[in-house]
Amino acid sequence: MRRVICCALGVASWATATAVQAECVPAQAPLAAARPAKPALPPKPGCLDAKGGCPGWEAYSYNDAIKAYNAQAATFRPLADTYVKALNAYVKAASDYAQCEVKALQ
Repeated sequence: MRRVICCALGVASWATATAVQAECVPAQAPLAAARPAKPALPPKPGCLDAKGGCPGWEAYSYNDAIKAYNAQAATFRPLADTYVKALNAYVKAASDYAQCEVKALQ
């Protein structure tokens, strides 16, 4: 009877240790394809820094390009925030995984 109880306790402790190890789930990094592309700034016209400034048409063209950039940046920002949140979640999951593995070794 004692042998059966000892064997049962040994199997139970082995099963518990195996279950603890099975709980360690490796972190999954966000897909690189999910990383949003940052919009490119429009090139500055050379006359912008000149003493006389830019002719009206060139200033208006540059202003329109900046407005288009700002619209693209407004669209980019929430996508970038979402991607950063996914990266932070990955870092936390990787830390949790590492701690789980350390505990499994103890």
